Amino acid sequence: MTDAIPFSLSDDQGGDQSFPGSRPALICFVKEDCPTCNTVMPVLQQFYDHYQGQLDFLVVGQDKKGNELLIKNHSLTVPILDDSALKVSFAYELDIVPTLMLTNAAGDTQLRREGFVREDWQQLPNEISEVVEGSTPPDVDWTALPEWRPGCGSLSVDPLIADRLRAEAENSPLRARRIEIATQDDEFEFMFDQGFSDGLPLVPPTPERVMRMLSGTERDPQEIIATMPPNMGEATIEKVAINCVMAGCKPDYLRVVIAAVEAACTDEFNIHGVMATTMGASPVMVVNGPIRQEIDMNMRLGALGQGNRANATIGRAFRLAVRNIGGAQPGGTERSTLGNPMKFTMCFAEWEERNPWTPLHVDRGFGAEDSVVSLFAMTSGPALIVDQTSRTADQLAGSFGLSMEAMQHRKAHNATDSILVVCPEHVDTLMRDNYTKKQIKSRIQEVTSVPFKELVQDEISGVGIPRERLDQLPEEAQNRLVPKFASEDNIHIVVAGSDAGKFSGAFHGWAGGSIGSIPVSRKIEG
Repeated sequence: MTDAIPFSLSDDQGGDQSFPGSRPALICFVKEDCPTCNTVMPVLQQFYDHYQGQLDFLVVGQDKKGNELLIKNHSLTVPILDDSALKVSFAYELDIVPTLMLTNAAGDTQLRREGFVREDWQQLPNEISEVVEGSTPPDVDWTALPEWRPGCGSLSVDPLIADRLRAEAENSPLRARRIEIATQDDEFEFMFDQGFSDGLPLVPPTPERVMRMLSGTERDPQEIIATMPPNMGEATIEKVAINCVMAGCKPDYLRVVIAAVEAACTDEFNIHGVMATTMGASPVMVVNGPIRQEIDMNMRLGALGQGNRANATIGRAFRLAVRNIGGAQPGGTERSTLGNPMKFTMCFAEWEERNPWTPLHVDRGFGAEDSVVSLFAMTSGPALIVDQTSRTADQLAGSFGLSMEAMQHRKAHNATDSILVVCPEHVDTLMRDNYTKKQIKSRIQEVTSVPFKELVQDEISGVGIPRERLDQLPEEAQNRLVPKFASEDNIHIVVAGSDAGKFSGAFHGWAGGSIGSIPVSRKIEG
């Protein structure tokens, strides 16, 4: 039973009535469109006529216009208090109206009943006599009333209202600064003007929407999950949720974005460098594990493109968090020469069920049953690899290598990380020869290996090894074969895409190691 909570509300005459007063009180929450509330209104009027000198009567209506109809339809003189803001109903944790409460003079709750059960209401005068000495029962024709009627749902638990009430409650978990805008301001234009947007319209992060978003995690809204460069903003769960709202996420997506923020703000990933480089790098998010199915992510047809809410908004929410919490904004610390469409969003799920090898997150040390997000710093992609004619695994893996050799520049070898997204039809070609991931990587390194001397600067391209450096090397070193990637471990293979079409793709990476970014994976927790 919820303890009685003090409140003050105006009545239909414009006066204020407060609880608790100096006497015992009978409190009843009602709403006009509830048939059961209409059934009990005449009874409440009779009780009011009989007890008004001995009890405080507080009939609390949940809708102002509805209160007027109750008074008119039942010729009431009992005051109806206006709780159209529903804050008192929310505080009393109402599920059902009518809800009847009897309190003693100290304001302690003696009973609480929901709906209408005639036998229980008939006992009410006896229970009133225990707090009002010498009281007698009113003359109510109980036989004219139904034996039982269920109540109706309280307006305070309406899904469209309850989140707002939770957000406005004194114990609200929300602590972020609230921004008031003028009634004539356009809220969408306001968010553009304030610099919150990535250039596309945002969903206004109202308190009720943020509360709804926070239902997607059990973590404390004020938990600081990371300190985000470049402005070293404190990334709380609440602030991440705000950016998820603006991006258009569902609450179920929140924990994925939280894990991505945690991954990005590690020294290894170096989100400041990723966003600040003039090279135009951007995070690419790959999601693995059961959560892919739970939140309906796309891993099949068009997986790397538009059309799926989870893919699009998770990637966008993460980038908005980097912008609005960390302060990475174009023209400020973000200095990309050309920009990058992946700076809007790039998030997709691996089609593990179509993958004959181990999925990405297992390659990276997690259990197959874990849900994991992996972050890679990529400068472009997906660069399409068109091969509709290779019939052997050696041919197809060789095609992958020849396509990937141009990553950044044909003469840029010892390259850093790349993501190779293999489509299902190409998977089938590779598996005719039972090719493993290691064989794919080795084949890519084999076909991209060129003598060191071929990477020298020349009249065709100033990119490459300076001629004077090459001339200082012995012939053996000049003829040493150099593969495209510094290591096979820099080639990350995932499976995604439609069953139809022999088109795979590759994301080209940014600088790696201590001078750049190292891929980071994080388990997605509740």
